Amino acid sequence: MTFEPSPVIQGDERLLIALDVDGTVLLEDESFSPGVQEAVRRVAARGHIVTLATGRSWDATHPVLDEFGIAPEYVVTANGATIMERAEALPTGYRRHTIETFDPSDVLTHLERHLPDANYLVELADGARLYSAFVDDWGLSRPNAHHATLDEMKAHAVTRVVVVSPDHDNGEFVDFVEKMGLHQVSYSVGWSAWLDIAPQGIDKSTALEQVREMLGVERERVVVMGDGRNDIQMLDWARSGGGEAVVMGQAVPEVLEHASRVTGTVHEGGVARALDEIAGA
Repeated sequence: MTFEPSPVIQGDERLLIALDVDGTVLLEDESFSPGVQEAVRRVAARGHIVTLATGRSWDATHPVLDEFGIAPEYVVTANGATIMERAEALPTGYRRHTIETFDPSDVLTHLERHLPDANYLVELADGARLYSAFVDDWGLSRPNAHHATLDEMKAHAVTRVVVVSPDHDNGEFVDFVEKMGLHQVSYSVGWSAWLDIAPQGIDKSTALEQVREMLGVERERVVVMGDGRNDIQMLDWARSGGGEAVVMGQAVPEVLEHASRVTGTVHEGGVARALDEIAGA
């Protein structure tokens, strides 16, 4: 059920607060970080704009919004390649406002040569996902997920490519990807041996800048919170505009160095703490 706030602040006083999902508001078991649901609702009730900026597909994102009980006008998914817009007349409540795609054939051929035993997934413009092998973290039990060969994946324009390499640990994988020489795409390596590839020049920050402009929020009124390497661009974007770049306490040093503020870990309720400090939750 959507929470309906009665805002006490409006206009220029509003903050645009964009939250990463995994490792920021959710723990590894998909449960919520302590206090985050209550804090988000209190902040929304005051009139601030709270949304999500995640690498997840829309199918895996909207249940998180439902649990929060919020329905922001725009939501960033697929690491910035898709912006969802609220459309209450539709059964899902949202439609795709912006979709950035690319031809994955060259990068998949390149990756297959270097990582023949990896697991691959691509997300299509309509949100459907094609995967080479079942991976628990990909939420493949949800609709619109289908097994496919790499050649079948190469035949589609996609919003992102996801690669998981069981043969590497995280440290090895970061070095391996750097040496692989990926070009004409944007990419980030996750906590595990997880590679997320987006269209060149597209990331959470590029999508959030569009959202900010559409909502008419000033740059210094932006707050972003994240924990991973795919959050670095949005952290830098927020900080460079005079806003807040909040990093979770468990983040690796290469992410922590992009923070304007470091909060507690996801297990400690870091988002709830930061919201209380910044937005008076």
